Amino acid sequence: MHFKTIYKYKNLVGELVLRDLKTKYRRSILGFIWSILNPLMMMVILTFVFTNIFGYKDNTFPIYVLSGQIVFSFFSDSTNMAMSSVVDASALIRKVYIPKYILPISRVISSFINLIFSLIAVIIVMVVLKIHVTSAIIFFPIPLVYVFLFSIGISLMLSSIAVYFRDMIHLYGVLLTVLMYISAIFYKAEDMINKPFIGFFLKFNPVWRFIDMFRNTILFGKIPNIHDNFICIGFIVASILMGSIMFYKVQNKFILYI
Repeated sequence: MHFKTIYKYKNLVGELVLRDLKTKYRRSILGFIWSILNPLMMMVILTFVFTNIFGYKDNTFPIYVLSGQIVFSFFSDSTNMAMSSVVDASALIRKVYIPKYILPISRVISSFINLIFSLIAVIIVMVVLKIHVTSAIIFFPIPLVYVFLFSIGISLMLSSIAVYFRDMIHLYGVLLTVLMYISAIFYKAEDMINKPFIGFFLKFNPVWRFIDMFRNTILFGKIPNIHDNFICIGFIVASILMGSIMFYKVQNKFILYI
């Protein structure tokens, strides 16, 4: 993956991102407002259910749920969309030459724009609940950039696999469901981190690492420490390296299978 090439094709990337955004909200009256309403409605439902089931009465719990939900939703939506990006662009690939890795990357970028809009929902809830804000909140972009870069690596892997193994598109939905339950979105991570089964998967779950860092900056006033940054960067480097190597090895044969 060459950043110079991405810059060279920036106009194409922009057109692909714009197309994805228009497609997502086509014939929708509220349009981008759904990027705010969706996480808010899910937060209300999950907060109501889990405060009654698990007894979480802390007024920060809605933000705890919302912050985890929007980060996970970004990862889920971006990788899901990117996975079928090469297959969906079969007509374009047959007609003209383009760096094929632009296709999954543009899907991740369009999902990231939706994530930015979703942050408005976080601000609204924090104001309504009168959540105390500390100076650590200025570091909130760090985990968002981390999950963005990590999603690019995963998207390169998935999009190359999906060309040859279309069942992956269906299997991935199941994997995301499992990942959601081990990402501490609607339960307190500290209650589970020492449990023998769920604790193990939490510690080695990169998505939870990004969620936890995001929550710490906006909710708990904690600045990302060196240890957590190194762990997150390690996951990012591994995913991008693996994704790039896998994509480059098979991209020249895409035309035969799409």
